[in-house]
Amino acid sequence: MDLRKLKTLIDLVSESNISELEITEADGKVRIVKSDGTVAVPLAQAMPVMAAPVAAAQAAAPAGAAPAPAAAPVETGHVVKSPMVGTFYRASGPNAKPFVEVGQQVKEGQAICIIEAMKIMNEIDADKSGTVTKILVENGQPVEFGQPLFIIE
Repeated sequence: MDLRKLKTLIDLVSESNISELEITEADGKVRIVKSDGTVAVPLAQAMPVMAAPVAAAQAAAPAGAAPAPAAAPVETGHVVKSPMVGTFYRASGPNAKPFVEVGQQVKEGQAICIIEAMKIMNEIDADKSGTVTKILVENGQPVEFGQPLFIIE
């Protein structure tokens, strides 16, 4: 995929109502994700020829769009992880009370948050009983599969 085609795809995504576009061709795979009005182009597989356009597109993205560093502090207690990719919500609605707060007792099977994926709201349940000691994700933040959400002790 050449630079002109990549630029056209980036412009198409930024001017449309879609938030994500993924294209697979014989010479590689491109995934364009729009966030907060900017467009970032993470590349799952790339040929050396495509590395320069991707680096330029990623350099144009704001620092807030950069992935979190791989080295995270070690947490004690049971970690509740995201079972899917989506958007994390602490409450069932904008004006609703959060499902859980730090210091609150939870029971196994109790709803503790919602992850929105493809316009479907998925309640995430505690997989262990205990006390919520830490909430690791901000409300409305995108989460990845396996990303730690809560610490329960």
